Amino acid sequence: MSRLYLITGFLGAGKTTFLKQFIHLFHDSRIHIIVNEFGKEGIDGELMSSLGIALDEIINGSIFCTCRLDKFEEVLQRTLSQNPDVIVVEASGLSDPTNVRKILNQREKFKNVEYQGCICLVDAKQFLKVYHTASVVKKQLNVSDLLLLNKIDLTEQEQILKVKQALQGQRPDLPIYETSFGQFQEEWLGRLDPANTKEDTPLFQTADITLRKYLLSIKKEVNLAELQGFLKMILEDTYRIKGFVYTGGNKYLVSGVGNLLEVTLYHENTEKTDLLVVLSGAGMPVKRAIKTAMEWYPGVVERIE
Repeated sequence: MSRLYLITGFLGAGKTTFLKQFIHLFHDSRIHIIVNEFGKEGIDGELMSSLGIALDEIINGSIFCTCRLDKFEEVLQRTLSQNPDVIVVEASGLSDPTNVRKILNQREKFKNVEYQGCICLVDAKQFLKVYHTASVVKKQLNVSDLLLLNKIDLTEQEQILKVKQALQGQRPDLPIYETSFGQFQEEWLGRLDPANTKEDTPLFQTADITLRKYLLSIKKEVNLAELQGFLKMILEDTYRIKGFVYTGGNKYLVSGVGNLLEVTLYHENTEKTDLLVVLSGAGMPVKRAIKTAMEWYPGVVERIE
């Protein structure tokens, strides 16, 4: 039997950083990772590729939506044929995973899976904003078996208390652990109880039409200061910005969430450069913001898809 862990959390909660450390809890096991990206280009798979662990990436939609469900089941069946000890699925930050148990309970397809439960990462600094604007946040909480309150090092204690109150208001039955940089203690695994999972969603789900996604092709050798200025103009009208750019002989990882933007040197090999994935939702004027930012910084974006 292969033990399967589901990792959820809204955009920017720190799932990839968490996952890089989480897998070390299974250092004596054969591990397979399945990463799901909502955008057309996969970024998390690139960030995970240096781990030397078997990995599959499913892009362009949520693996729990009908649009990508067949692909997820295909990848999971292929993974199971390799008999890994542990399978870790990192769901897209925009996914609604409330049908995960119905999918895995298809015993004729997944008889060799032993579901261990769902760990949901919560961004302590940004949670209250997205909790009230993105409906999938509540659905991710509904399917969770353990809540990991991340980035407490960046968050005031008063804010942390408010977030915990909101979490306990929706899921008073779940353990909540506070952490930074996605650190996870091995003993916390014992608190996972997949019996908590709520099953009030049909197997087949349709895409959330309120979500918006854009792929920005960045001009070669973009001026770094102009790129940062451009991104700051659109940042607050997005849920998430992520990707790689190349300039001045260096590669940079771009990561934006809420009103926080990080552009940091990246030293690992990656084929995907000069592409930024931008994700937003209904009522967020990101398209207009991008157009305005392009007028201010014409040397940044080559094209938009």
